[in-house]
Amino acid sequence: MIKRLALTMLLALPMLALAQDVEKGGNKTQSVQKPSRDHLMIQFAYSGWIKPDSIKTKGIGRDFNTYLCYDFPIKKSNFSFAAGLGVSASNIYLDHQHLINRDTPVARFAPDTINFKRSKLVTAYIEAPFEFRFYGNKENRNKGFKAAVGMRVGTLVNVHMKGKEDGTKINDKTNAKQYVNQWRFAATLRLGWGNFSVMGTYNITPLFKDKQGPEITPYSIGICLTGL
Repeated sequence: MIKRLALTMLLALPMLALAQDVEKGGNKTQSVQKPSRDHLMIQFAYSGWIKPDSIKTKGIGRDFNTYLCYDFPIKKSNFSFAAGLGVSASNIYLDHQHLINRDTPVARFAPDTINFKRSKLVTAYIEAPFEFRFYGNKENRNKGFKAAVGMRVGTLVNVHMKGKEDGTKINDKTNAKQYVNQWRFAATLRLGWGNFSVMGTYNITPLFKDKQGPEITPYSIGICLTGL
């Protein structure tokens, strides 16, 4: 008898769940669509420096960032707060200059004496993004207008100067980690539609430690793909 009663209750559960979705006064059922929360962010950007005129750059600096975030909706509003973790890498190309850090307490950029065909400063960070987000379509966040303002907090993993000699395959690497700030804080902004947006960042902290190098403030402008 108990087994029959339990079986009857189990069979009745799906019917009860379906009855909760039936509209009052009709036989239609409401389809509940779980909205995207932009867990994954992939960013490609132009990277630049606000710098002294004595530092010469050329070409197109590049940023690549990828983050996994968790989104916390603010009640039933169109707003949410998100936090995550990821990696960020940047390449800045120099115009016939090289980072000098041997036998000197301060990093400086000077004309290269090796005649490098290409030289660049490479930085890599582990970062935590924090965003205050707005969704124009809170029922389906893969569609509609989106905006986000926030901050990235990063810790330095690697920084080095890499030069490729003209006419050879020799690469010269110069480690500059001792001169660069271990932590960086950058303000962020994203504006877009659906899974595509434009983004920008501006470093609040300078690239080099105080009195350990020239005054350089990195920034970036690019695109962001979101989803999941």
